[in-house]
Amino acid sequence: MARKRDLDTLLRDWPFRPDEVLARLIKGSDGRALIQMRVDLGLLQMEVTDRPDGTRPHGERTYFDYLIRESLEKRDDDDGFMMTGEHCALADQEFAQYYHRRVCWLALREYRNAMLDADHTLSFMNFVKEHSPNDDWTISHEQYRPFVLFHRVQAAVLAELEDNGPESAISELNRGLNKFRELYVEYEAEDKFSDDEFVQRLNDLKTSLKTHFKVGRTSEEMLTEAIEKEDYETAAKLRDEMARKKRKT
Repeated sequence: MARKRDLDTLLRDWPFRPDEVLARLIKGSDGRALIQMRVDLGLLQMEVTDRPDGTRPHGERTYFDYLIRESLEKRDDDDGFMMTGEHCALADQEFAQYYHRRVCWLALREYRNAMLDADHTLSFMNFVKEHSPNDDWTISHEQYRPFVLFHRVQAAVLAELEDNGPESAISELNRGLNKFRELYVEYEAEDKFSDDEFVQRLNDLKTSLKTHFKVGRTSEEMLTEAIEKEDYETAAKLRDEMARKKRKT
C-alpha cells in the first residue's frame, strides 16, 4: 500500500489564522527539536539551530558564514569582494528563513533564541551593505533594519524581564532606544527619530512596564542624568550601587 503523503489531517487539526503567528515546538522522528509554523498554504518546518532549513552551504553553518569565508579569501584582490547576483539571491533566501524562525521564537516566547536570530540578520545586513553590488540592492535591505532591530530590542527587553526583573528590562529598553537613535544619526535623519513607529512602540512599552511594575527612574536613568548635570559624586555613588547589585546577581 502506498504511504499517505498528504497533510490533510495535520492541517485540519491546526487551522490557519491570518491575524496570528502560529508556531509550535515538536520533536522529529529522531528526537531532535523542530519548529513548525502554520502558513496559509500549509506549514513550514525548521531546525532550531544554524540554518532553519538544516543545510550547510558549502560546508558552513550558514550562507553568511560561507560569504565571510569568500570575502576573506579575496580581501587582497584589487577590487576586493563584491557579491554577485547568485550571492544576492541566496542571501535573500537565508534572510527569509531567519525571519520566519525569528517571528516563531517571539510567538513562542523564546526570547533569547529570537535575539540570536535577530543578531544573525543584523550582522548579515552589515555584511551585504559593505559588499552589495549596487545601491538599490542595499536600500532594499536597509529599509528593513528598523523592523529587525525592533524585534531584537523587544526580545531582549522581554528576556530581561523574565530573568532579571522590570528595572533591568527598562534599562535594556533604553539601550535599544539609543541604538535606534544611532541609526537615525547615521542616516542624518535624527529629526525623524521621535516619529518612528517602532520608537513609539518601545516608548509605549516602557511606560507600560513602569506603570505595571510601579518603577520610577531606574539606576541607569539616574546615572545618565547625573552625568549630564556633571554631578560626578552622585554618578560615582550610583555606579557603586549598580556594581553591588550586579555582584549579587
